[in-house]
Amino acid sequence: MHIWIGGILSDTDTTGRTRATHVFLLLMLTQLFVMAAEANTQDFSALMILMQEWGIRPPSWVGSDPCAEGWEGIDCSNSRVTSIMLASRGLTGQLPSAIQLLSELEILNLSFNKGLTGPLPTSLGNLTKLVYLVLAGCSFSGAIPGTIGSLEQLFYLDLNNNRLSDQIPPSIGSLSNLNYLDLTGNKLNGYIPVSSGTTPGLDMLHNAEHFHLGGNLLSGKVPPELFTSKMVLKHLILDNNNLTGRIPSTIGNVQTLLTVRLDRNSLSGHVPSSLNNLSNMAELHLSNNKLTGPMPNLTGMDLLYYVDMSNNTFDVSDVPDWFSTLQSLTTLMMENTGLQGRVPQALFSFSNLQTVVLRNNHLNGLLDIGTIYSDQLQLIDLENNLILNLTQSGGSNYTLILLGNPICDKTNMEKKYCIVSRSDSSYSMPPSNCAPVACSSGEVLSPNCKCAHPFKATLVVLFVSFSNLGNFSYYTALQASLMQSFHSYNLPVDSVSVSYPTWSSSYYLQLMLEVFPSGEDRFNETGASALASVLSNQTLPRPDYFGPYIVEFYYGKSGGSNKALVIGAAVGGSALLILVALVGVYAFQHKRKAHEPWSRSIPLVRWPFITQKKQTWISNISGSVPQLKGARLFSFEELMKYTNCFSEANDIGSGGYGKVYLGILPAGQMVAIKRAKRESMQGGIEFKAEVELLSRVHHKNLVSLVGFCLEQDEQMLVYEYAPNGNLRDSLSGKSGVWLDWKRRLKVALGAARGLAYLHEHANPSIIHRDIKPNNILLDKDLNAKVADFGLSKSMVDSGTHHVTTQVKGTMGYLDPEYYMTQQLTEKSDVYSFGVVMLELITARRPIERGNYIVRVVQMAMDKTKDLYNLQKILDPAIGLGRELKGLENFVDLAMLCLDDLQAKRPTMGEVVKEIENIIQLAALSTSDISASTSGNSEDVNKDLQRGVFNLQR
Repeated sequence: MHIWIGGILSDTDTTGRTRATHVFLLLMLTQLFVMAAEANTQDFSALMILMQEWGIRPPSWVGSDPCAEGWEGIDCSNSRVTSIMLASRGLTGQLPSAIQLLSELEILNLSFNKGLTGPLPTSLGNLTKLVYLVLAGCSFSGAIPGTIGSLEQLFYLDLNNNRLSDQIPPSIGSLSNLNYLDLTGNKLNGYIPVSSGTTPGLDMLHNAEHFHLGGNLLSGKVPPELFTSKMVLKHLILDNNNLTGRIPSTIGNVQTLLTVRLDRNSLSGHVPSSLNNLSNMAELHLSNNKLTGPMPNLTGMDLLYYVDMSNNTFDVSDVPDWFSTLQSLTTLMMENTGLQGRVPQALFSFSNLQTVVLRNNHLNGLLDIGTIYSDQLQLIDLENNLILNLTQSGGSNYTLILLGNPICDKTNMEKKYCIVSRSDSSYSMPPSNCAPVACSSGEVLSPNCKCAHPFKATLVVLFVSFSNLGNFSYYTALQASLMQSFHSYNLPVDSVSVSYPTWSSSYYLQLMLEVFPSGEDRFNETGASALASVLSNQTLPRPDYFGPYIVEFYYGKSGGSNKALVIGAAVGGSALLILVALVGVYAFQHKRKAHEPWSRSIPLVRWPFITQKKQTWISNISGSVPQLKGARLFSFEELMKYTNCFSEANDIGSGGYGKVYLGILPAGQMVAIKRAKRESMQGGIEFKAEVELLSRVHHKNLVSLVGFCLEQDEQMLVYEYAPNGNLRDSLSGKSGVWLDWKRRLKVALGAARGLAYLHEHANPSIIHRDIKPNNILLDKDLNAKVADFGLSKSMVDSGTHHVTTQVKGTMGYLDPEYYMTQQLTEKSDVYSFGVVMLELITARRPIERGNYIVRVVQMAMDKTKDLYNLQKILDPAIGLGRELKGLENFVDLAMLCLDDLQAKRPTMGEVVKEIENIIQLAALSTSDISASTSGNSEDVNKDLQRGVFNLQR
């Protein structure tokens, strides 16, 4: 519904909410500044409306002339606003229709503001001079307005990683100047639009070099009309959709294509022979479809680097000739493609070769690897073929896997290539040449040996020309390229670090990016926003090895304010406006005070002490004492006595926080005493919060807090003792505790019940934020107890269903949505628990040799086979010689917990119910798993009344 007031369009949504306030404010401000000789009053008024809607007021946004007074993020030409660049500024609210008043706008970049929600206004179509429209990484929803087709000057359209739905509007085909189209990672559905008579379509985008439409819900056929010889298209990215039908032969008309990603769809039929016409092709991804017919001929693609056709149903055929001719190949992925015959020795002579994966085929005879000319070769995987003999020459720094071939018979079964070895190593950048430096809390040592708070982001690269993640020269080149880009925009950047390369679940390359400031210890909001804006510009130069990337952004902001807007009158003349401003100031201050922690001003040293006789707090400061339930305060002398003066004999563990000592209380109770190092000690407020949190949660699957000590500048927590150590030590064999399938189910159920209690029965609810096997302890009966609440957050901090907080946790267990948005919910724990579930069945760490456990399981899974075809990655100690009833259901549940979207994950209560169902399926008695605690009001198993969780929902 739309309302016209005074010629200004205001949107009213279906709930009746109207933007009339914006219109009123606009009219008032327009009257106030109608006589101003500076910047156009219409532009100023529009910016005021944006300020009010988005809840921002940068320090420089004062006065009445954004052009002359240099407002942050605003650029002008001839006293008209031509550019708004407010990437990653914590904006909230919607994009108002009043944006149309900025009629001279050429650049609109609001990327990485997850608080921006709601539909895109149709009034965007009135910004006819717009050249760059960049709204990546926000939370806009609904349909892309068809009025975007009116932006005749548009060169760059990036709407990736929002929540946009409905069909791609055919009107985008009218954007004759469009070069870059990125709609990746939304919920767009329906067909790919092509022109028909009077209706435009994407086939009319003759000047576009980039079609990035992956990670959506697009369906139907790839229309043959989409491709014409007039196109200059370089990147065609349609992966991870629901596309069906044949690959159209017309794709061979687009001679400029460098990369084609059609993987992870449901495409069928023969691969068209015209594909071989694309002589400039560097990347070809056709894996995980339903392609049939003969193996495609790629002999004309002399520049091809990366080929992945795995998991299709091609006709059984001999190894194609192009295995011996494509000299540029770095990566050949042809798993489960019906290949037979001998692997040509010429393949292994390619000087750039890095990875060869030909597993699950019918390759036979002699495997002649010959002399290896590539110093980057990392993997040759021919598992599950028919190889009889092997010839190797010279040294072999690569991994060769021949498990499941006849060559691995009884005489060769001990050969290295017949054993798939596990490694705990993961890829990280080489150590710096810096001398040891102790940085303060939150700071990181830069490549230039300076301590600072870096700007952080995750780069998700849509494709790369390499597969050897351990070759750091690629990342060095990327760092240099990024530095050059930042300096070209005169940004104060000292250095750049790229690290932790891994493959995502969609087989995109993920990299952690840290940008360090020059001259300061951190970037202010202006600098952070400028960095985010530069990163959103995909037209910047980058190394040849890297395709375009999506930025998953998080940053702990410093300085500035993202609180509610306070509008002050820049000129006098309106008592009403001044009154409104004063009311706004009062409301803002009142709101800010209301949200401040109630005891922020009370330091740790002023906590009152407790008398040992009465165990009660004495204080004359109202409300300043921790609210404790059952935990006692120990003196330093007591804990020294109980630990034999913190002797080495009592040292039972250590970590970044300090050491853990075994203590024995006078009554004979054994306890674990966690003693923090001075440099890792929390502030008084944080330590108090952790003590309060631990003292008020009581559940059999949570480690109990016995007490604490805060004397003599010490911070110590006293827990109940778990004699069987942590789950990680059991899975690795370090503790000597053997966990078979029954015991692992018992551990999973116990940990799930503990988390469900925190989420659904603690008041207020608690998010653990660091669920991993190291933080799941096992008592004498192997009951799981969730421990280490140092990173936990209470939902009392937020009036919404999430807590916005700096990203903390352990790499490999982090919820991707929390990592990207900084919005923490209970579902973040669910994701971490899903990783733990995969560790329970594989005993692998979440990241090994650059491989993410979630990706490893996904690639190995075949639901048509017994145990989902996971036998080769299951932990042998789980009891493979026995029947693993319910394992498939367990894996299904883990994958639901690991959904990229929080909304699609189950709650921990639902996880508890489903594990209980799996236990019943496995024919284990309830007493085998956990004794019932009927009558205990805190028992999650009794209180959860949500019914059986449906795995098919």
